[in-house]
Amino acid sequence: MRAAERESAKINVLVVDDEEPLVRLVGQYLLREGLIVDSTGDGARAVAMVREQDPTVVILDLGLPGMDGVEVCRQIRTFSDCYIIMLTARVEEVDRLIGLSVGADDYVSKPFSPRELMLRVRAMLRRPRTNSGETQLLESGDLRVDVAGREVHLRGDPVDLTRTEFDVLTALLSEPGVALSRRDLINKVWGDQWFGDPHLVDVHVGHLRRKLGEDPASPEFIHTVRGVGYKMGAAR
Repeated sequence: MRAAERESAKINVLVVDDEEPLVRLVGQYLLREGLIVDSTGDGARAVAMVREQDPTVVILDLGLPGMDGVEVCRQIRTFSDCYIIMLTARVEEVDRLIGLSVGADDYVSKPFSPRELMLRVRAMLRRPRTNSGETQLLESGDLRVDVAGREVHLRGDPVDLTRTEFDVLTALLSEPGVALSRRDLINKVWGDQWFGDPHLVDVHVGHLRRKLGEDPASPEFIHTVRGVGYKMGAAR
């Protein structure tokens, strides 16, 4: 087995959907990538499987019977920072934002092509977990980010972030005082091959602000630059 294949074999993806034909199709594409694939159509079982198996990526249907995808995502986020891609057959923006507001990293609207979904999964798996050669400790006022250790502290207290929230924060902190557009942040966090709704950035910035205790009217750290995007307040 080649080194790349051995590495991919360590990556577990959990597909959570009650549509068996879709699960089989998505599973086939994931297996072709050399990934380990598990599946379930039950929300409560999905939460238990994530706790037991600690998958790297969860592909989660919003419209599950019983415990829906939003509640599954909310429960997973209490103990795991795995990547979560939400699948939704509802096209209204509010449904997409509800899914993301509980910690989903991305969403794909049904019907979708398996190739599109695989592009999203690949983009997530390509994200570097550390930035070799760059400063490993980033600071802004009372905010400290250990890039290599993936730890965030505010005034000495730990801040619990998802992987995507951490990556967005690191991207902003890496260029303090520089206004970054949504596209800039997408390229830095999701990769320049990613395509989708750029307002995904706004959702994750909103999560960060809430977890950092920011007052949107007078932010200490993340500032909105009208017509451009966001910038991090200059480090003190």
